[in-house]
Amino acid sequence: MSDNQTSSADKINSFEKLEKNELKRINITELPKEIPNFKNTFESKDSIIKKWLTDWIVSGVKKGKIENNSLLPKKADIAYYLGVSVGTVQNAIRFVEDAGLLESKQRIGTIIRDTNSSNPIIRKASSKREKVIAQIKKYILDNGIEINQPLPSARTMSSIIGNSTNTTRLALDFLCSQGIIEARAFRSNDANWILKQIPSFTNAEKEFFKPQEETSKTLVQQVEKDLKEYIKNNYKVGDRLPAHQELSDILKVSIKTVHDAMKSLIEEGILLARRGRYGTTVTKIPDSNVLQPDNEVSILASSIFAKAEDAAFYSYQKIENIIKNFIAENYEIGDKLPSMEVLSEKFDVSSNTIRKALQNLSKLGYVNFSRGRYGGTFVTDLPETESSETFRWLAVSPQYTISYDNEN
Repeated sequence: MSDNQTSSADKINSFEKLEKNELKRINITELPKEIPNFKNTFESKDSIIKKWLTDWIVSGVKKGKIENNSLLPKKADIAYYLGVSVGTVQNAIRFVEDAGLLESKQRIGTIIRDTNSSNPIIRKASSKREKVIAQIKKYILDNGIEINQPLPSARTMSSIIGNSTNTTRLALDFLCSQGIIEARAFRSNDANWILKQIPSFTNAEKEFFKPQEETSKTLVQQVEKDLKEYIKNNYKVGDRLPAHQELSDILKVSIKTVHDAMKSLIEEGILLARRGRYGTTVTKIPDSNVLQPDNEVSILASSIFAKAEDAAFYSYQKIENIIKNFIAENYEIGDKLPSMEVLSEKFDVSSNTIRKALQNLSKLGYVNFSRGRYGGTFVTDLPETESSETFRWLAVSPQYTISYDNEN
């Protein structure tokens, strides 16, 4: 059986072996003491950091000071250590990933790769940059650009293909590292790059341009398949699934990917999502026609409980009021709030719920976001305290309502 034919169950088992708490994280003090010099150079900071990280990894692995499958220090810690933004470090790490030395994944971190192995450690969806790389290649071919002819600047190209300038620049830098284009020594606003080689598409890049119905399985679709297999092997009708966060740890994907995959299973009638402690229940075993025994109760339950998206809506509105009280009671104008991660742990909700609540508070003028090394969320106005009991939920037993209807 080839790697591509590995079953969903096998994939789940293989990814369960890669537990975050089993990976050793390199301490920030183990980074080179000599920090790169960002002054008096024409190179970008991320390019300088790329070389610095590459030299350190290659040398460290060779001397046995760095173990393969170790986690890099957190990006925020590296950024603070070097005195640059997290975005600059992120860009540099992407460049080192291109060289095959690193592999990054949400909820796990950035891992030192074994360069002797061609198999990826972890799976992830196609990145925006990979799609932009394919779009730039298509632009070159569609417009008949010939060898030694110029390409538009990153800003102009981003406007043409409809993507951010930073992602487009990263894609152009990657194509430059592959020898497909070359950066001009003296860049202008009109043409920063010269074509050196006519590009061709990889099989993965060809998928971006197929009609939607013909595209290969995305990561979400793969996770849908894995979830079905997971349900078939471990659950029966009426059982409740683990929380999204636990499933994301099992499948080694982000909570959002799990959420998107489960939405499809809900639409297929395999799962029923209900708010709060009721969680997500199995209503049908995949590839089976067996429904929940009391179908009338199931239908009624789905009608009286809030949908998942509605539940999230009320959740972040409720948290919005809680954060207002938290600010009013503990902070002054100009103070910096804790990180979203800290707030999410404090109020026992997802970081996405905290983000939505803070975005609303920003629109109301209570907080302001600042990026960079000294950035964060800052208080700009003190709200009046409000009751956090704005939304109340009543859970009614579906069986009870049926009995009441029958009696009357």
